[in-house]
Amino acid sequence: MRTTIAVAAAVMLVFFAPSAMPDAPPTALDPANPFASPSSLPYGLPPFANIRDGDFEPAYKAGMAEQLREIAAIIANPAAPTFANTSLALERSGRLLDRVEKWFVNLNASNSDAAMAAIETEMAPLLAAHQDAIDLNPALFARVDRLYRHRRQLRLDAESLQLLERQHRGMVRAGARLPESAKVRLRAYDAEISSLMARFRQNLLKATNDGAVVVDDAAELDGLSTTQLDAAAAAAAARGLGGKWLLTLVNTTGQPYLAQLKSRSLRERIYRASISRGRGGPDDNTDVVARIVRVRAERAQLLGYANHAASVIDDETAGTPAAADGMLRQLAPAARAAAEHEAAALQQLIDRQAAAAGQRAERLQPWDWDFYAEQIRKASYDYDEAAVKPYFELNRVLNDGVFYAAHELYGLSFHERSDLPTYAADVHVYEVFDENQQPLGLFMTDYYARDNKQGGAWMDTYVDQSRLFGQRPVIVNNLNLQKPPAGQPTLLNFDDVVALFHEFGHAMHGMLSNVQYETLSGINTPRDFVEFPSQYNEMWAREPAVLRHYARHYQTGEPLAEALSARIIAAQQFAQGRAYTEKLAAAAIDLALHEVTPAQAPGPQDLDAFEQAALARAGLALDAVPPRYHATYFRHIFGDEYSADYYAYMWSEVLARDTGAWLHRHGGLTRANGDVLREKILSRGRTQEPRELFRQFYGRDPDVGPLLEYNGLAR
Repeated sequence: MRTTIAVAAAVMLVFFAPSAMPDAPPTALDPANPFASPSSLPYGLPPFANIRDGDFEPAYKAGMAEQLREIAAIIANPAAPTFANTSLALERSGRLLDRVEKWFVNLNASNSDAAMAAIETEMAPLLAAHQDAIDLNPALFARVDRLYRHRRQLRLDAESLQLLERQHRGMVRAGARLPESAKVRLRAYDAEISSLMARFRQNLLKATNDGAVVVDDAAELDGLSTTQLDAAAAAAAARGLGGKWLLTLVNTTGQPYLAQLKSRSLRERIYRASISRGRGGPDDNTDVVARIVRVRAERAQLLGYANHAASVIDDETAGTPAAADGMLRQLAPAARAAAEHEAAALQQLIDRQAAAAGQRAERLQPWDWDFYAEQIRKASYDYDEAAVKPYFELNRVLNDGVFYAAHELYGLSFHERSDLPTYAADVHVYEVFDENQQPLGLFMTDYYARDNKQGGAWMDTYVDQSRLFGQRPVIVNNLNLQKPPAGQPTLLNFDDVVALFHEFGHAMHGMLSNVQYETLSGINTPRDFVEFPSQYNEMWAREPAVLRHYARHYQTGEPLAEALSARIIAAQQFAQGRAYTEKLAAAAIDLALHEVTPAQAPGPQDLDAFEQAALARAGLALDAVPPRYHATYFRHIFGDEYSADYYAYMWSEVLARDTGAWLHRHGGLTRANGDVLREKILSRGRTQEPRELFRQFYGRDPDVGPLLEYNGLAR
């Protein structure tokens, strides 16, 4: 059984007797429904062409009913609990629900429509209730608890023991030991949180689309390339705004256009459109955020935790909020000092240019940073980002960079399957083989932005690897690149290149998984560990041998000059003080919001002041360096499952940079090193606790030194 916060079931089934599961309604699924049986396509790839919006709701309800019948059968078994009749049976339950949940969540994120948004809203509380109906059932918990208490006598293999321990811990953390009166309150909290998160996601998608900046005068767009102008005109035309230009927003506070636009007033408009998302109007998220924070705090105290952060991090590698806070405190002084140094250099440039023009110098603002930083980058590293983009064409970076590194490290090869269906024209499917040409799974790419696609970059699975179920993985990587006009290449900046490698690191974590149980498979690890493989995979983007292989001019095939490659790599440490301060500031806001008691939870009107106070306490309150996310568009923590967990990016980057140092000490991009990573990390999922996996690989606990050095923060 794969449990996620996104899964659950019928509210009518929640209020059950203390000793038994509720009777599941006899929900039968039409055999014509594409979810009725496992996909017959290779690797269980969904039959996208056959899926209609109307298929999801009946499949969800049938899946919930089926799993409740399976759970009821476990409880009703008169035999004493055994691993096979309880723990393994629990793992086997919910196959239909797992199928519909995975397909729906992926498609709703990347190819949504109004009907799917409505389904999400309807299903969210039902799914939360369904999961509670399982986790909070006393008869089921009694069987699992009995096995857990006698686990040493069961003589289970290590992976089966881990499965049992994870099941028991999951039920305890979900509230299985609470009295029935408290369980009623807990179910209500879970249903409300699930509904609020769905509302947050939908508000954010609309607010991001509505926040796109319309430009009437081409003169304001001075600084953009012809390709960018054409893309902005096409985006405007797609919304019925012919003769105008549309600058769409990305997830983060900072926006890509700010580095190029010469019009300071337009830069400010874009910045303010970004930070205004979710504040007021029909897409307001302030009340949603405030309510989620309060309900999470109440839920945590009901479960016996001091606050929501404690309830989350208790099951993470860090262990406690104090450990997560401590890591931020270790990194914050170096990041802030570097950011202040960078800000002073930018202000000096502004002052010099104003003096040369006989004008009054403006004070550095957030919408100025990228514009002037790009000028310093050009002057200091002697390259123009626009001039090097032609060397980073998407398909070449993917095939000759990302796939090449995976071949050299793990022996993998990738063959495009144009015969397999997809859900959008720009999605591509690759079959993955190991060095012996044995098939491993399918890898899908969805790299372009669409109005009905959530922002950001992410990896997810349509099928998880599991030997128990005979499953090989189906994995998708998503980016939100601006699609160029027809016939023009997709040219990346180096940040996009790094994002491509990052998300592929997640894909490798899922693709190379080799475990028995789906619950322990691939990326089903703590948040502060799951980002570890993705972040060390970033290193190959700047590895000279890999960079030489993919950095070629898309028209001439000319390789990027080695001297220029070196400057690009050196420039990766430029402005890292600002970049890291942004991330640390977002993590500080996340932890602060989730370390409150219910009485301390901020109201909708208090969010700004609360954020500023949190940043001041963390030593990260810099006027010119806003956090990477403000609460009203912080999807990670209010729309996804990273609440109290955004610190995980920094925590796992410590592991990643230590791993990079280890790889270089042992020869870099070699098959021998790939075998070690595959054996000790990537194939293991959560078959062992991640802290121990890392120690066994690295030989000791992690150290922040390599991270500071990698980002140019060690001074």
